[in-house]
This record gives sequence, C-alpha cells and structure tokens, in this order.
Amino acid sequence: MSQLINLPSLKKISFLTVLAVYFLIAVGGIVRSTGSGMGCPDWPKCFGNWVPPTEASQLPPDYKEHYASLRAEKNERFAVYLDKLGFVEQAELIRTDKSILIEEDFNAAKTWTEYVNRLIGALIGVFIILTFLSSIKTFKTKPKLTYLSFFVVLLVGFQGWIGSIVVSTNLLEWMITIHMLIAIAIVLLLIYIYQQSKDDVGNEPTKSSYLTRAKWFIIICMVLTTVQVVLGTQVREMVDQVSNLLGEENRNLWIDSLGLNFEIHRSFSILILIVHFFMFKYLFAATGKNSGLKSTFILLAAVVLLEIFSGVIMAYFAIPPALQPVHLLLGTVAIGIQFFILLELNKFYQPASVKDSLIYS
Repeated sequence: MSQLINLPSLKKISFLTVLAVYFLIAVGGIVRSTGSGMGCPDWPKCFGNWVPPTEASQLPPDYKEHYASLRAEKNERFAVYLDKLGFVEQAELIRTDKSILIEEDFNAAKTWTEYVNRLIGALIGVFIILTFLSSIKTFKTKPKLTYLSFFVVLLVGFQGWIGSIVVSTNLLEWMITIHMLIAIAIVLLLIYIYQQSKDDVGNEPTKSSYLTRAKWFIIICMVLTTVQVVLGTQVREMVDQVSNLLGEENRNLWIDSLGLNFEIHRSFSILILIVHFFMFKYLFAATGKNSGLKSTFILLAAVVLLEIFSGVIMAYFAIPPALQPVHLLLGTVAIGIQFFILLELNKFYQPASVKDSLIYS
C-alpha cells in the first residue's frame, strides 16, 4: 500500500487520462479519414504479429482468404450473442452481408497507421489503470470514485472487445457508432472522477430560476451534440461509400452525393448553435459575469464555433482530409466541457436564499 503513495494524485492522473483519451479519439479520426481502419485485419495482433509487416512479400500468398476466414468465425460468434440478446435482424445482417468479409490489399501506410492507433490505445489502458490505483488512496473519503474508476477499467476492456468486432465486421456502420458512444461514456466518467476529486470550495449563491434553466439547457446541449456526433459517424460512412464510387479525382462531387443524412447533419448545427446561445444566456445570468467558470464558458463557445466552422469548410471545400479528425474531436470535446460545467454547477453553485433572491431582483 505504501507504493500507492508515490502515484500521482487522482485529480492529476484523471485529468491527464481525459487528455489522453481525447488524443486517442483524434488519432482514431485520422485512421478513419485515411481509410486505415482495416489496415490490420485481425485483433489484437496485426497480420498475426505484434509488430506488423512493412511489405506484402512478408505475407503468405493466401493471406486475404486466411484472415477473411478468421473474421467470418468471429462474426458468427458475435452473431450468436446478438441472437441471444434479441437483435436477430442485426445478427442476420452480419451472417449474410458478404461485403463484410472483403479483404483489402496490403498497404503498409494504412497498416502502420492502424497499428500506431492500437499502440496509443494500449497506452491509454495504462493511464486508466493508474487512475484506478490512484483512486484507492481516496477510498476512505470518496469510495464512489474508486468504484467508478474500476468500472472504467472494465468499460475500457469492453471497448477493446468492441473494437475487435469493428475490425471483424469490416467497419460496420452501427458498430462504429457504438464504439464512439462508449468512448464518449469513458470520457464523461473520467471527467466526473476528475471533477469530484477536486478540493471543495465554498458554494456560490445563484438566482435559482436561472440556474435551473441553465442546467436544463446544458443537458439539452449534451443530447443534441451527442446526436450530432452520431449523425457525423453515419455521414463519415457515406463519405467512404461515395469516395469508393466516385474516386479521389471527383472529390468535388462527394458532398452533392451524400444525400439526406448530410443535409440533416448540416442543418442540425444551426439548432445546436441556437440552443447554446440560450444556454450561455442563462449560465451568465445564474453565475454572474465574474464567475469562476467564465473561462470554461468561453472555451466551450470557442469549441462549438470551431466545430461548426470546420463543418462549413468541409462542406464547401470538398471535405479536406486533415479537417475530418479535427471536426470529430471538437464535437466530443464540446460534450465533455458541457458535462464538466453541469457538474460544477451541481457541486459549487446553490440556489440563492430568500434574502439573496430579493437582492438579485
């Protein structure tokens, strides 16, 4: 137990872990934008090795058939799980969709891009474990944080398994969406652990009616932004299909070929902007312009505006590959900041007393 004393504080390590997970999300976006998601056809190894090959000559002639067969076996086991859980239609899709088993030609750049993504994922696992170990020091005073930290360890393990299914199903759209939602859940849990590990300070009174409205608008913003991220993953899948159909040389035609999902995704950003406007209005009314959260409010506003601006650039400038992971990252960062503000309001801001309410009026 004495060794735990030398570990970083829970506040410090959980904050670093949040940053590390966001970095992994950014790297995952790069993997998607470069089409490297199937750079390694198996998991956790890559082409059967812990260090992947650098050229096709290092692989057997029938490597495509071999890995397609392995993935077919894994998909069948996963389909059985889905059947037992009642998702019969999804299970049947996995069994009958032969495109899932199409193996790509070896590409060293894509293979190593995906491999680096996995190495970073393994490093995140170390951060998660350190967060749990650090939380043990707070068990007597804040046992909930230790339990939550352990749950995050389990959730990260489950996320790794889901990642393996994403690979075996050849980047099946709804599996990618589940993978992203779990990543967001992990981030939010880590933000909660970080926020709750901070030292308590005196509560600041607020005008309760404004505080209640502000909290509701934050929750609405979180829901809308999460829906927007999910819509974005679906649009991303359509971009892959359109790019395969039209080719890189017709990149300027991709946007016009994306259809209704893209139109909804683009229009949704206007709704998000409007709701954020009202949220900020009530936040400043509830906490005051000199609030300790003012810098966090400004950061959130900047992230939301940058996310919308990056989406506009992608829509009008043929989806620049470099902006795709940035756009995704900004969406997930916005959700995290929204959640942090909500936690801060619940912990440090309380409804004003009757006397204070009269002063505010």
